Amino acid sequence: MNPMVSIAYESCQADAQSRLDILSETLYNNHNDAGWSSGSSLGSTRRINKTNMSTKLRGDIAEQAAILHALKHGWGVLRPVGDRLPYDLVLDIQGTLVKVQVKCAWFDEIRGNYVVDNRRTKTNRRMMIRDTYKPTDFDFALVYIEQLDLFYIFPVDVFTGYASEIHMVEAGKRQRKPSSANYRNAWDLVLQWAACRETGMRSPVKFGEAVRGVTPSQAPMASATGEGVET
Repeated sequence: MNPMVSIAYESCQADAQSRLDILSETLYNNHNDAGWSSGSSLGSTRRINKTNMSTKLRGDIAEQAAILHALKHGWGVLRPVGDRLPYDLVLDIQGTLVKVQVKCAWFDEIRGNYVVDNRRTKTNRRMMIRDTYKPTDFDFALVYIEQLDLFYIFPVDVFTGYASEIHMVEAGKRQRKPSSANYRNAWDLVLQWAACRETGMRSPVKFGEAVRGVTPSQAPMASATGEGVET
């Protein structure tokens, strides 16, 4: 690698990690009496009782983590102005642009799973409205588990194939491998999908099937009650 490129790359990584540390320090100062515990999941990042962390702040931490992971892969990262668009970041992989939506999962203590809502949230001064994403809104959803510092990388049609929630099992208590495990830290899906875009293959879902052996139609759907299902 060119020495100047290497220096710039390391500088970007340091900047992303610094932003994560600043966010964590802000949380610590604002919630010092709200359930902090020792330990680290992102370098020197402290952890806080998630019930006291705002949704917006958790989203900011997940987004910064996504930037850091992308930089570690040597990818460029673009951020749109404002939050009007249905995607949060754009990854530049050797000139191919990949739109990604970043989500932060929470822990369901009763089921012992991590959960993410796969719907879009729109807010105004009076109410919060949840709506479904369209296949053209983004290419991949990056679901972040902050406690473990890892991402689940879902192609858009797989992500939107669930009724409302996706449950991710991290405990090794199951003998049968959950379908969501196919997307655990699956950054190779993004890289190889970008390569396929250059050859004219435009469907990330079909690509996901070819690489991971997962058919989107097999993604469990919720019952008519609209509740999420465990995968």
